[in-house]
Amino acid sequence: MKVVTGWLVAAALACAGCATHAVSPTSTGDAAHPVAARGWVGTELYFGLGAADAASGVSDTAWRAFLDAEVTPRFPSGLTVVDAYGQWRDAGQGTPERLRSKVLILLHPDTPAARADIDAIRAAWKAKTGDRSVLRVTQPAEVSF
Repeated sequence: MKVVTGWLVAAALACAGCATHAVSPTSTGDAAHPVAARGWVGTELYFGLGAADAASGVSDTAWRAFLDAEVTPRFPSGLTVVDAYGQWRDAGQGTPERLRSKVLILLHPDTPAARADIDAIRAAWKAKTGDRSVLRVTQPAEVSF
């Protein structure tokens, strides 16, 4: 029992010092990155880059050029891109089409301007690639920087 009690006391003393050096999980003083924001949403856009088993389709260089030209000017405060694999089966298709994909994640105020910017990004991608769709998922988000 003394060994367990001694270990607990040592652990408690070690952790007691941690409380005095707490780091705030938020930044302050930056309007683009508020300490806490209300009325924000998270939007994910799913882009097909081409067949998963082929070298054809949209290259990494072309994807970055699209980000630079269409996305970054509309959302300059930041974004996240995730490499993904996806499947899509159009009506009447027997088997799903397997695609190399990118998921673009945006956190933004839920405003008409932001929604219009997202629709413009989707339209630009469809015009560039001939794709018929860019999946959009938007959900409320609690945001803190």
